[in-house]
Amino acid sequence: MAEMVLFHHALGLTAGVAAFADDLRKAGHIVHTPDLFAGHVFNDLAQGMEFVNRLGFAEVIIRGERSVQALPRELVYAGFSLGVLPAQKLAQTRFGARGALFVSACAPVAAFGQAWPPHLPVQIHAMEADPIFVGDGDSEAARDLTAQAAHGELFLYPGDHHLFIDSSLLGYDAGATALLLSRVLAFLAAI
Repeated sequence: MAEMVLFHHALGLTAGVAAFADDLRKAGHIVHTPDLFAGHVFNDLAQGMEFVNRLGFAEVIIRGERSVQALPRELVYAGFSLGVLPAQKLAQTRFGARGALFVSACAPVAAFGQAWPPHLPVQIHAMEADPIFVGDGDSEAARDLTAQAAHGELFLYPGDHHLFIDSSLLGYDAGATALLLSRVLAFLAAI
């Protein structure tokens, strides 16, 4: 059993994010899902990103850091898209991290001011033709990060949807999500 924190994407803490967390809980894991948007949920990515731009990316990361202050240090940090920012910063810089799971995003390791802890396992999942993951440089950052980690895995799925793992959205891909979930459960079992 692992204890983890799962940070939501730019649409907020949607029913689909909650459902994925519940799937992990059903497998015996403790999953915390902080709401970085204080109840705001959006219907499309443009609206969500407008909110994020007003809030600021730095504030999203700060809210993520605050959300784990009362939690144990021995956590797996996970994030979907925007949620990868606080997850990656915490995994990379907070002592005691047990693992990292990133979906549809990855920042350059240098963004957080120190090297990736070589012992820290990481799994990154994305769709191979996701225009955001590919076009914004996340795919390159993911390859660099998984090469640096002693146990780093990058899984690419057929398709071009960014938030394919969120069952409450039109771009949801049940098959890719089921495969991703099986890989995540194996990852967590090995930690």
